[in-house]
Amino acid sequence: MTALDRTHADRILDPWRDPSLSVSDRVEALLAAMTLEEKVAQLGSRWVGNDMQFTDEPVEEAPDGTFNVAPLQDVFAASGGVSFEDATRHGLGHLTRVFGSGPLTPAEGAAEVIRLQGSIVGRTRLGVPALVHEECLTGFTTYGATVYPTALAWAATFDPALVERMSAAIGRDMRAVGVHQGLSPVLDVVRDYRWGRVEETMGEDPYLVAMTGAAYVRGLESAGVVATLKHFAGYSASRAARNHGPVPMGRRELLDMILPPFETAIALGGARSVMNSYSDVDGVPAGADPWLLTDLLRDDWGFTGTVVSDYWAISFLATMHGVAADSEEAGVLALTAGIDVELPDAIGFGPHLVDRVRRGEVAESLIDRAARRLLTHKVELGLLDPGWSPEASVADAATVDLDSPDNRALARELAERSVILLDAGSALPLAGPARVAVVGPGAADPRVLMGCYSFPNHVLPRHPGYSYGIDIPTILDALRDELPDAEIAHAAGCEVRGDDRSGFAAAAEAARGADVCVAVVGDLAGLFGQGTSGEGCDAEDLRLPGVQEDLLAELFATGTPVVVVVVSGRPYALEDAHAGAAGLVQAFMPGEEGAGAIAGILSGRVQPGGKLPVQIPRRPGGQPGTYLQPPLGTDSHGISNLDPTPLFPFGHGASYTTFEVGGLRVSDAEVPTDGEFTVSVQVRNTGERAGEEVVQLYLRDVLAQVTRPVRQLAGFARIALAPGESREAVFHVHADRTAFTGRDLRRIVEPGEIEVLVGTSESDLPCRGSVRLTGPTRVVGHDRRLITPVDVRES
Repeated sequence: MTALDRTHADRILDPWRDPSLSVSDRVEALLAAMTLEEKVAQLGSRWVGNDMQFTDEPVEEAPDGTFNVAPLQDVFAASGGVSFEDATRHGLGHLTRVFGSGPLTPAEGAAEVIRLQGSIVGRTRLGVPALVHEECLTGFTTYGATVYPTALAWAATFDPALVERMSAAIGRDMRAVGVHQGLSPVLDVVRDYRWGRVEETMGEDPYLVAMTGAAYVRGLESAGVVATLKHFAGYSASRAARNHGPVPMGRRELLDMILPPFETAIALGGARSVMNSYSDVDGVPAGADPWLLTDLLRDDWGFTGTVVSDYWAISFLATMHGVAADSEEAGVLALTAGIDVELPDAIGFGPHLVDRVRRGEVAESLIDRAARRLLTHKVELGLLDPGWSPEASVADAATVDLDSPDNRALARELAERSVILLDAGSALPLAGPARVAVVGPGAADPRVLMGCYSFPNHVLPRHPGYSYGIDIPTILDALRDELPDAEIAHAAGCEVRGDDRSGFAAAAEAARGADVCVAVVGDLAGLFGQGTSGEGCDAEDLRLPGVQEDLLAELFATGTPVVVVVVSGRPYALEDAHAGAAGLVQAFMPGEEGAGAIAGILSGRVQPGGKLPVQIPRRPGGQPGTYLQPPLGTDSHGISNLDPTPLFPFGHGASYTTFEVGGLRVSDAEVPTDGEFTVSVQVRNTGERAGEEVVQLYLRDVLAQVTRPVRQLAGFARIALAPGESREAVFHVHADRTAFTGRDLRRIVEPGEIEVLVGTSESDLPCRGSVRLTGPTRVVGHDRRLITPVDVRES
């Protein structure tokens, strides 16, 4: 029986379309009605608009804008040889990036959704629509949509509530045009700053990543869009920071440093999907790891949503990892381990699974398990409700403004809160200079403000001739607006990449003729070596790319005060820049409104309040080195000639006012290992301007059965204070917050002394006390306390 044999009336009577039934009853009714072919079809996807044509030369951009990545040849050939009609004749699980593959207007994208969904619903026996997914890491990745700051910039705000507002706005825009699932957030914890995808992360601390990531999930899910946690797990800890590189990590580090953000985003964020990592951990690829995808994720954490593969990750089990003979065998490995849906095209989860089930090689229960999870999403999202139609699903596309004034105001607020004043020096805020030189490769290029997964940087390079689709002022533009009475001269000096120094003389001349020079240096995001930051754009060391450090040296030699603004996707070693600068500012790709935010910080109109979610290193080598180190990972013992002490520590961020943190009170000297205590401090604005300070709580386990970090963030609160105003921050710390993975790989709360430290960065901790945990060692699980609530009270 085909779709044409079943009338509309027949479909209305299908029990899975009855909203009065429970979700599970509807899913089971549909699953029981499906043939094996139809169930397998639900495990696949189709990327109709993929124009990323690959050739057989290594990683280089061809004249036609294609990218050459030789290992992908067989994968692309396998996914591109089947027509959409043949690929979907039994149905489809996901439609891949209908809006995010080319420069389509909302109306054009909606028309394509209608065409594709109409084909699926009209030609298949049961008429089950596909779920539409898109990227949304710096906003909805589609033409003309708001480009928000990168995730690293979200973390710099230390403001999860603001991030939640942003993701809710992103979700509303996506839902308005018929998108059901967003492939964000990235919950990878930074372990090596050289990794190209640092810009996509929320920093190097698991608690900051967990709190910010869970907030993003809540916002996206509140709009009816499924949030996807990625990359599960270990991707950010690859050897030598190479994209897809092997991860030489033990189970304890994985459990304590990498996995907590995922656990928190599921338990407290309500995430409904997880995407596997490309990497292997200790030799086992994540996409073929039943311990990770089933035992831990589902049996221990109780996750009930879908696991989707990262793009082509299933085929990579064969072509890159060598743990399967071919893509079909890789599909069996992935399905058995716990992957439910293959993205972006069905290769490993193809029709061969039907044959294998019938030959008794694969249990049909595995097919049912995966299909049940995906169909649950479709019921929850309303795709099987009686009123659903392709046209109705995109009804708001005709009127939606994907870069609305409200969106831009939110992007501006995020950008302003994320920019970090590293050191005001002698020049900041700018005191009405008459002549300003604005130099550097980032000064007049709007692309440097946006991350790799922004549409202008991710897709438009393959579509020359198109405008950015949104208004993106440059930093040069913004400074002209910010300083209307100043005479502003501009010279780029050099490019972000390359070794061309021919522009140095003009830049130095502009600086010599100015009262102050603003030098904008840093990164340009791209894909697979086409930028200095982003996916496949890993760094050999942490020197500023190209000849930018040499340009700064030339500018410092002019004698004109130079304010250095670093706009980057990772932290760079800035010891020399700091030594020569009259002011130093860090912005982590602050988005389409970022230029105005930076200009406002420089002028003093905007009070800086961003904090570092990663350290700023002194020197470019000796990596990796995040702040989460046991004693021998620090310089406290003087046993090495290499000093890992950063130039600026995690959590640092200066202001144009001053704050004082004091009056520490710990509620109890002793609490049981299942008890709770409070830590309170007074935070006072001792300066002459209103501002916001982020008060930070760190804990140190003084004596433990395994080595523990010297200190680790356990709570934080962003507090707004008028001049002279004081408020009290009260942290409610459960003993569970001291839990760690013991020698037997069980998570425990151990009795003993816990040092309590409170201040404004990982190294500025004026308030110190302690509490002793008493009683037996407790084994704790997924039901433990995952966060530290904070009350901010009037003093």
